[in-house]
Amino acid sequence: MKLAADLQTFQDRIGYRFNDPALLVQAVTHSSLSSATRPDNQRLEFLGDRVLGLVLAEALLGADPGATEGQLAPRFNALVRKESCAAVAREVGLGEVLKLGRSEMMSGGRRKEALLGDAMEAVIAAVYIDGGFDAARGMILRLWGDRVGRVEADARDAKTALQEWAQARGQVPPVYVEIAREGPDHAPVFTIEVRLAGGESERSSAGAKRQAEQAAAKALLARLEKRDD
Repeated sequence: MKLAADLQTFQDRIGYRFNDPALLVQAVTHSSLSSATRPDNQRLEFLGDRVLGLVLAEALLGADPGATEGQLAPRFNALVRKESCAAVAREVGLGEVLKLGRSEMMSGGRRKEALLGDAMEAVIAAVYIDGGFDAARGMILRLWGDRVGRVEADARDAKTALQEWAQARGQVPPVYVEIAREGPDHAPVFTIEVRLAGGESERSSAGAKRQAEQAAAKALLARLEKRDD
């Protein structure tokens, strides 16, 4: 099987060339385009999630031999969560090579967070099946790069931290309000405002509500912590 030019180039971006190109084709095929003769990437996604978890758990243990399980768990979650997988997918241009059905393509599937994250996990599984664990580990560590080293800062969940800040001061949990939704249906931008009972608030915009909520919480928390110093 000969790969199309875009997938040939994609192999260069991930630093791995397939012995069985059909595995890569399956990894980038969304269920909206699957058929009896064209399997989608859902089974590969299931496997890739486990391979990714093992590689990054191993990397975290090696990076900080003295860390406790309580310290490692949030770091691990930050590295393997869907947003992180989607971010890596964007960096290697995975969205550009996805094989999507017409409806999914028209709705902006190449930019969807969950779809990109799932496809990235599927690519990991395809490399694992094609080249073995060492090949998958090498690719993951290359693509995740310095994320392992700086994960401590990324591991903090801003919404949880802000809620803990409020509770420690006897306040009710923060409230998140959708202020605006702009842009076309296939690529919306949400503006979310987080509010505390004391009157403090911050706004942030992103392509997904969860991202906007996290960004707003992070901005408000940073302002509150600076005020408390």
